Amino acid sequence: MTTTITRAMLSEAAARRTGLSKADTAAIGEAMFAMMGEALMAGENVKLTAFGSLQVRSRAERLGRNPRTGTEHRISPRQTVVFTPSAQLREALDQSRPAVSAGQVRQPA
Repeated sequence: MTTTITRAMLSEAAARRTGLSKADTAAIGEAMFAMMGEALMAGENVKLTAFGSLQVRSRAERLGRNPRTGTEHRISPRQTVVFTPSAQLREALDQSRPAVSAGQVRQPA
């Protein structure tokens, strides 16, 4: 089962760790997300050291298929945001999960 972390949960955890109020940490978080969104909309990359980077990429027009009906349709070109984890985050993720050998299936936790 996957757990989702929300902005409210992040604000609450930040408040506990820093001793600031939840309102203050929520305001700081909202300001950070707004600034990151503005930077991405301006075509800038957002780099979060030791976490990863966000960048806008252009997706070309392509032919898509409805998996239920099989009908084809054109998907218009668009801009999308791509997250690339940092080497430190990738390494931490690799260390947090047991290695799986080829042919083995990991049992759900």
